[in-house]
Amino acid sequence: MSTTELPASHAELMDGVYRWQRHIYNLTRKYYLLGRDRLIAGLDLPPGGTVLELGCGTGRNIILAARRYPDARFFGLDISAEMLGTAGAAIAHEGLSGRVMLARGDATDFDAGALYGVERFDRIFVSYSLSMIPGWEKTVLAALAALAPSGSLHVVDFGQQEGLPDWFRAMLRGWLKKFHVAPRESLREVLESESRRTGATFHFRTLYRGYAWLAVVGPRQ
Repeated sequence: MSTTELPASHAELMDGVYRWQRHIYNLTRKYYLLGRDRLIAGLDLPPGGTVLELGCGTGRNIILAARRYPDARFFGLDISAEMLGTAGAAIAHEGLSGRVMLARGDATDFDAGALYGVERFDRIFVSYSLSMIPGWEKTVLAALAALAPSGSLHVVDFGQQEGLPDWFRAMLRGWLKKFHVAPRESLREVLESESRRTGATFHFRTLYRGYAWLAVVGPRQ
């Protein structure tokens, strides 16, 4: 497992949040981190493709993706050493250590070549992490810069619950705040703007009446 110099405050915050939660994370989050499996199914990897997950957490998504795409190589980045410890153990338990490489780093500023020996990726995905990353817009830019020419960026995260009752939105926001999570109101705008700037394709859909947003920034036209 590789590492780089990290912003201490956020790394320490995430380690503190997940030091104990990581043991029950997968069990509890499956009820409200909706759309993750749909994102994985839509990766549509080329044979022998390379995939980077930013904010890989416990490794749940990488493990499922590695099973679905057995010819691909996977790379995971997370700022929390606690989460990476859990992810590494889970990946080893599944017998996937030969195809999955983890590194500790900041998703807003990372050197993929130094961390993994891979400069560009066929697919990069971010699942419910942008809503936890300070300066998350930098993560979008860093991900797009690390894509291969024919690569695509896949994002799923909390939407604005635009089709759901106000009371539900207030309750959800209050709950998420306890875990330092804030749905990004401008997520669609930022992704669409970067797609236009780079000449890339852009696909966006709302899930479950706006509970979640799913977006793909595809190859340049």
